[in-house]
Amino acid sequence: MKIQIHSEVLGETKWYEYAVRFLFGGSITALAGIIAKNFGAEIGGLFLAFPAIFPASATLIEKHEKQEKERLGLNGTKRAAQAASLDAAGAAIGTIGLACFALVVWKVISNHTAWLVLLGASLLWMGLAFLLWQIRKRFALYRRRNKPAHSTSKRAAAGILARRRVKR
Repeated sequence: MKIQIHSEVLGETKWYEYAVRFLFGGSITALAGIIAKNFGAEIGGLFLAFPAIFPASATLIEKHEKQEKERLGLNGTKRAAQAASLDAAGAAIGTIGLACFALVVWKVISNHTAWLVLLGASLLWMGLAFLLWQIRKRFALYRRRNKPAHSTSKRAAAGILARRRVKR
């Protein structure tokens, strides 16, 4: 699956899908605020780092991909799951980058110029996310190339060979 940007899809998104994302994001942000009030800013900040709209966007991505394939007369279940899993991988990688951003800002901002620290931490976030995405991509290609044959395929092939021997 190739990752692409299709700006024309923005017009296909329904108003209620934006509302669902807003509600998910707002709820998670409010929950992080409650946690911060009760347990301190450090703990609340960890929950704020959660990709707030991920649950909504993953379900909407899956729904859109499935509808697109079904419109073409195909079963889009597998493609939809792949698209949602790519979104999940991106969210996880982005969260790792965000955690590194937060760590750098937390440790360095008190001793240096704020805008330089924020710029450096942002570049670190972007660079780390890009690097991790490339590693994930290469690992996926490696796994696809070195994927062992399914045991059922081996058994089926063995059965065909056995039947050929019996016929001779």
